[in-house]
Amino acid sequence: MAQASMPPVQEARSIFGKLGYTIKGDGPDMLAERKWRTVQVTAMGSREASQCRPALPDGGEETEYRLRCFVTWNDHAETLRKRLSGVDLPYEWAIIGVSNMGGDDYQVVHGVNA
Repeated sequence: MAQASMPPVQEARSIFGKLGYTIKGDGPDMLAERKWRTVQVTAMGSREASQCRPALPDGGEETEYRLRCFVTWNDHAETLRKRLSGVDLPYEWAIIGVSNMGGDDYQVVHGVNA
């Protein structure tokens, strides 16, 4: 389970790469670009997912991208969804929960803003 504390950076890159996106950035924060669409992707380990503070326009972290995707381990995706739900965020968001057992299995959770 030590792997779950590390952000799933390689898994995020792999998922978006297979979907035809060009990935920019090496760390847990990256941009995925395809045609007219740019998605700000953030890979989050277990700690970040459970203590996530969303980027907010009023004194928080500014973002110029309308689409955000948070990638975390499956067992933390629901906690992250609860933390982001109900907050009026200035972007559309989704969460991808990936298996920490390896493989290409992942689950997409679509966000709903307040």
